Amino acid sequence: MMLEKCSFCNKGECIKPVKVEKKPGKAGAKIRIEADGSYFQIDQDGGAQKLEKAKITLNDCLACSGCITSAESVLITQQSHEELCKVLTFNKTAAPNEQKLVVVSVSPQSRASLAARCQMGILETAKKLTAFLKSLGVHYVFDTTFSRNFSLLESQREFVKRFRKQSEDKKALPMLASACPGWICYAEKTHGSFIIPYISTTKSPQQVMGSLVKGRFAEQQ
Repeated sequence: MMLEKCSFCNKGECIKPVKVEKKPGKAGAKIRIEADGSYFQIDQDGGAQKLEKAKITLNDCLACSGCITSAESVLITQQSHEELCKVLTFNKTAAPNEQKLVVVSVSPQSRASLAARCQMGILETAKKLTAFLKSLGVHYVFDTTFSRNFSLLESQREFVKRFRKQSEDKKALPMLASACPGWICYAEKTHGSFIIPYISTTKSPQQVMGSLVKGRFAEQQ
């Protein structure tokens, strides 16, 4: 499980207009949006009816470009806190050889947000968060600062490579960051082949940590 904070969509409550059902024999309804963001359905006779806003969760929408695919929905469900709690509950009653190894990696952004919210120091927050996660049954807690260094080194190497071949490849530069999943999803769904060649192929710190845990770390267990 990864505790990450995405900076691409740093908004408050995410909402979208409610779908208005068309009734036989009536013209399509009009929607009026007020300055405060509220929605009103305007009937044919001029009457206005206030509509409720439909809240969107990660299971409903991942980016402003539209609804997520069924495959993305499955991946999000597998990474949810409900799935983590399910595994931790299973481990409490399962035999030692049947228990699943639970590893949590925490990003420095998430840790800093918790520290600011709880008015604590970064180190103190890290210690308390680690103790809390282990009290739930988590076996290992890692800091993605470690994997971030790998990601930065690879990004540096890729930029130098692109810089050297910019004379023969017009799409070598600029090189756009690829660490934010929200930004990548937006770019792929909205701009496609126009912008994808400029996006760095380097894995994000979260992806690097996942590879290290599933690869190197798993081999040691």
